[in-house]
This record gives sequence, structure tokens and C-alpha cells, in this order.
Amino acid sequence: GRNLLLHGRFVADGLPDLLRTPGYPLFLAITSLAGLPCAAVANVIVSVLCVILTWKLGRAVFDDDRIALGAAWILAFEPLSVANSSLLISDNLFVAFFLLSLERLAVFLRGRRLRVLAVAGLWLTAATFVRPVTYYLPVALSVGLFLVLARVPGLRWKAPAVLLVSVLPWFAAWQMRNWVETGYGGFSSITDADLYFIGDADVTARVEHRSISEVLARFGYSGFGNSSGQSYLLAPYLARHPEQAGWSQVQRLGFMHSEAVRVIRAHYGDYLRSCLRALPKPLFDPSAAPFDLLLYPEAPKYVTGITLSSQGWLRGGIALVKAYPWIVAEKAAFGVVLLGLYLLAARGLFRADLQNPCLWLLLGTSLYFLATVAA
Repeated sequence: GRNLLLHGRFVADGLPDLLRTPGYPLFLAITSLAGLPCAAVANVIVSVLCVILTWKLGRAVFDDDRIALGAAWILAFEPLSVANSSLLISDNLFVAFFLLSLERLAVFLRGRRLRVLAVAGLWLTAATFVRPVTYYLPVALSVGLFLVLARVPGLRWKAPAVLLVSVLPWFAAWQMRNWVETGYGGFSSITDADLYFIGDADVTARVEHRSISEVLARFGYSGFGNSSGQSYLLAPYLARHPEQAGWSQVQRLGFMHSEAVRVIRAHYGDYLRSCLRALPKPLFDPSAAPFDLLLYPEAPKYVTGITLSSQGWLRGGIALVKAYPWIVAEKAAFGVVLLGLYLLAARGLFRADLQNPCLWLLLGTSLYFLATVAA
């Protein structure tokens, strides 16, 4: 981020960074010019802004101050949100931009003003430059807008076009940067890295009856740890693939992509089962890694997921209870919190006006994120 701010170059590990997008590094570079404490304060301010934006989104969607205030208070005291406010991670900035986009989309659906929709697209662009998980969302939203406005001749085509025009040129500009500097035409190499280090690794672990950690070590995965996350540039990966020492970034990414596709196609049933097993994870697992480390600082990162994936739910659960009982208790406590939130959401859904397109905006984006986690 500092390199981009001062020198106009976005690099990591001595090469152009293809995995991260520049949104959060640039934010961190600006807010940390006076020191990391200033960046931490900025992160807390963004967290508070998320609470305010949740209130605004609730008002825009339901036109009810009671619902809006309730949602804002829940976010303000939800344990993970509180914990993330003290960490220098991209989650809060992404959520802030995404909430701004959703709020503008909801306002557009009520007032039908194209200028508001264009602003929503710009905020969605900002969110994607922080975390590329929303890269495909503009297309999905455009389809949704077309269906919602199918009986409105003046907006049926204009609304999807305005949203796409406000987003896609910015995506294209970043992809052009990637192409010019490295020859890589994608928006972020996280898609290829995940396909290889998650999709391929999980299928390989199933087929060979090995633990996912063993397979990842064999693949040369380094994780994010103290690096940029571009494992294919680091020594552990090259130790496993010495023939790639003279390869470019694009050649290594091409290998990872083609190898993952080959393995997945050969064992598509295993891959599909892996995706189906991944569906419940974002619904029932709060991913409370910071709390895991507070309880057991020596525990491996993501110990719960790795143990359950490698040993199964029953044997893995018993092993976790024996080795990390307080982590199991913490997960159970978060499960109770999640259940309460789901019950409140279900209660509100049954009372809501199902003809309200803003409601379907929230449900649709929720399904989008669920699908991206599974895939």
C-alpha cells in the first residue's frame, strides 16, 4: 500500500501483487502515515460507521426505525464485530463500502433514480477493490434489477446498464494493469490460488485419504502469515515444484489453474460433495479465529475446521473436546448467538412484505455470498 501511495507501484515479495487488491493496503498506508495507532483508530471509526450504515440500510429496506435500530444495536454488540474493530484487517472497510452500496440500491428501488443507482455501483466497486469476493455480484444484481423492473419500460434496460457502466470500467482498468505488468488478465489471482490450494487440495485429501494439512504441505502452501499470501512465489512452493524456479507468475498461476481443473474434473463427485459440505459452514461456523487464539495461543490456525475436515464430525469433535475444550465451549456459545439471530431474522421475514424488492435484495446478496463460499 505504501509503495502504491508513494511510488505508484503495487508490489509484494518483490513482484507485482496479483493476489491482493489495492483497497485496504491503500487505506492502511494512508491511515498509518502517523503510525499504526492512527490506523487502529481509523479502523475503530470505520467499525462505528458500519453500525450507522446498518441503521440507514434498515430504514431504507423496511422503512421502520424500530427494525433499523434493532439491527444496528445487534451489530454494535455482536462479539465478532467488536473483536474485528480492534484488528488491522480488511473486513470492516469492506463491510462499510458494501453497506453503502446496499443502502443506495435500496433507495433506488424505492425512488427509481438512476443517479442513486450509479452511486451504488461506485460503492460496490470500492468494496470489490477491498475484497474481490463481490467481483461477480454486479452481474447478478443486474439480472435481479432486470427482473424486478421488467414491467417498467423506461428502466428495464437502463437500470442494469447504469449499474454495469458504473462498475465494469474500474474492474477493467485494474485487469489491464495486471495484464500490462505481468500478462495476467484476471482481477485477482485469489481465484486460481483458492482453486488449487482449497479445491484441488480438498479433493486430493479425500481421494488419497490424507489430512488437508498434509496435502497443503505437499502443495507448498504458505498461507498469509507474514507474507502477501502469494504462496506460489515463496520457497516452500518452489521446494515442491523446483522445475518452476524460472517460471513467471503467470506460468505458475496457469499451472495451478490447469492442475486444479484436471483433478476436479477427474473426481467431480468428490468436489461436489466438498462444495455441499461447505454450504453449512458460513451458516453455523462464526469463524471466530481471534477468540480461538485468546483461549489457546498455541493452537494451530483454523484448528476446528482442519480437525473436522480430516477426521470427520464425530471423531474430530471428540478430538477437539479432548484437546481444546474451551474452544468447543466457545463455538457452542457462538452457536447459541447465531441461533438467536436466525430466529429473529425468521420472525422478521414472516412478518415482512414479500412484495418489497429491497427484501429480496438482502436475501439475494446473502445467497450470493453463500454460493461463493461453497464454490
